[in-house]
Amino acid sequence: MHFLPEAIDQYILEHSAKEPEFLAKLNRETNQKVLQPRMLSGNYQGRILSLISKIIAPKTILEIGTYTGYSALCLAEGLPKEGILHTIDINEELYDFQQKYFQASEYKNQIKQYIGDAREIIPQIEEKFDLVFIDADKPNYPAYFDLIIEKMNRGGVILSDNVLWSGKVVEPVKAEDESTQALLRYNKIMAEDERVETVILPIRDGLTLTRVK
Repeated sequence: MHFLPEAIDQYILEHSAKEPEFLAKLNRETNQKVLQPRMLSGNYQGRILSLISKIIAPKTILEIGTYTGYSALCLAEGLPKEGILHTIDINEELYDFQQKYFQASEYKNQIKQYIGDAREIIPQIEEKFDLVFIDADKPNYPAYFDLIIEKMNRGGVILSDNVLWSGKVVEPVKAEDESTQALLRYNKIMAEDERVETVILPIRDGLTLTRVK
């Protein structure tokens, strides 16, 4: 997931905003108690999400893929007092873990949790979004874009994680590799759809920054 030399990665981390202690605690507990802790956004990417959200100051945020709630709390840092973050995850076993940290945060009244299939839940949310973060099952990335594009406010931003997929996007693709095939389609859509403008940032496993025209 790292494309830069380790020493450069470390230098960047040392000269970027520090991880708040509350999130550091969540980070540690995720690594101690939850399977696949590498799915966590982590310190550096978390500070990027926080800063982008603060720049946008979104009134409505949609997150597809809550995991343990780390990225949601980073994104919530940019919410105005009346702002709302909707976060969706299909894994009901993580709900209590998420709740523990959401309820202990200053954003407890601004975060709405949903458990289930995002493809079914998104159409039921009767709001338009200023900021969307996609970090869920890769085969459905194209479907998620189709669902959210008409629900975006003009000038809204879509962030998409893992779009470089450990470099697999530039390697020969196996026929059974559904995730890489979907990400290749998704990256092509984001580059060519005239409703948006997109850049891929080589941050961790690749982060797409997309602005809706």
